[in-house]
Amino acid sequence: MAARIRKDDTVIVIAGKDKGRSGKVLKVLPKEERVVVEGVNLIKRHTKPDVANPNGGVISKEAPLHLSNVALRDPQTGKATRVGFKVNDKGQKVRVAKGSGVEIDV
Repeated sequence: MAARIRKDDTVIVIAGKDKGRSGKVLKVLPKEERVVVEGVNLIKRHTKPDVANPNGGVISKEAPLHLSNVALRDPQTGKATRVGFKVNDKGQKVRVAKGSGVEIDV
């Protein structure tokens, strides 16, 4: 099945504590149906000192969100939109923003 949301897409959170915030997709976890979005759904982790972080302490990092809680940002209007698929003139299957009809994969 084709991915509706991919890495480096800009998405808007449509449900949950970060509703209305947007960011770039850092990672897609297809088996868990989740995405990690830059600067959204931040959690605190208490860490012990190690080689990478010699002092340890409390670290903020992004936690995964469920795919149903994010929507792709329409490249034309900037609003949340659903994603459809169509075959373009070159015979390639491309993603299309349902709101404006603009091709996303250019």
